[in-house]
Amino acid sequence: MTRPPTAAQRRVIDGADPVTGRLRGTEAQLAALVKRGLAFRHPRPPHDHFLTPTGHRIREAEPAPPAQTEDTAAGGVFAARTGGEEDAPRSGPTRLREVRGAWQGLLELRRMTSTDGAVDRPCGWERTHLVQAAALALEAAGHPPAGPDSADGYRVRATPQPEAVAVHESDGARLRACAATLEAAGWQVGEHTEPRTRARYLLASPRRA
Repeated sequence: MTRPPTAAQRRVIDGADPVTGRLRGTEAQLAALVKRGLAFRHPRPPHDHFLTPTGHRIREAEPAPPAQTEDTAAGGVFAARTGGEEDAPRSGPTRLREVRGAWQGLLELRRMTSTDGAVDRPCGWERTHLVQAAALALEAAGHPPAGPDSADGYRVRATPQPEAVAVHESDGARLRACAATLEAAGWQVGEHTEPRTRARYLLASPRRA
């Protein structure tokens, strides 16, 4: 690409779903992004448009002030449940569809950005959004996140360690189930004990190979 995207094209790029890269815009805007190699049209119905790796790099390199839409103003941008949120989205069929769609979109992003088309290991976006990526893998697999005043359910938290998140779950069997899910999603997982409380927790890092 020799020319930077126009202001209108940049707003479409910056408004892409942060997890899946799915785009919203007019047919003309989306077609222009496809022509410039910044987006692609999914071959399967409903034929949504998604950012290409080049489009993702533009979006992450120089973020422009996004134009607020009705969806974002209403809290419509998808975010995986990390556990313990005060204003968590309601569970139910709508949330289930959103989570499954986000996970499928993330698998598609893995396929697009890996040299061999593999989907069994995390992609670059996951390495820069560790908490959200791990939480999405857990929520998509059906693990219940913790409520704001509940010890039951998973909680995914950042750690001082590079490329590592901590996963807390009060029940030992559910904690081990979380470990199995993350391992199947391409993460390296180890179980550890808090020195002060003796509580067990997981440290998980995206696998590279």
